[in-house]
Amino acid sequence: MRCPFCGSDNTSVKDSRAAEDDTAVRRRRVCESCGARFTTFERVQLREIMVVKRDSKRVPFDRERLARSITIALRKRPVDREQIDQMVSGILRKLESTGEQEVTSNDVGELAMDALKRVDPVGYVRFASVYRDFKDPSDFAQFIDKAALDDEDEDDAPGK
Repeated sequence: MRCPFCGSDNTSVKDSRAAEDDTAVRRRRVCESCGARFTTFERVQLREIMVVKRDSKRVPFDRERLARSITIALRKRPVDREQIDQMVSGILRKLESTGEQEVTSNDVGELAMDALKRVDPVGYVRFASVYRDFKDPSDFAQFIDKAALDDEDEDDAPGK
């Protein structure tokens, strides 16, 4: 692991433990060259998932890009970083559990919207406005009306 301070490859692990969300390993490292200490988080990746974009371009799934998008949707909302990390981990697990090596950007977007809908309704609408490419205020109203109807249908479902 390269030192983020001096760039040296001469670093060693001083402590290693599971991260708080149990989806990563937290390692405390020290640079033998400059003495700096830093932390890394390592995640197990079962296989590389490719995302097929709307223009048919294929790119590797980028966990950090998804986390950034969700973070932007939740800016100034009462949702902490740990909840966002759990959402992203859950989305990634669902993608991996399909067994498919390629998923569409639409699949990723829908999973993100489902997760946001359960966590924060304002973040859900914000994310949808970008993901669904709202053009004017009436798009927001239509989306919110449809979301409210969907919620009523879920509340009326058997077993509720």
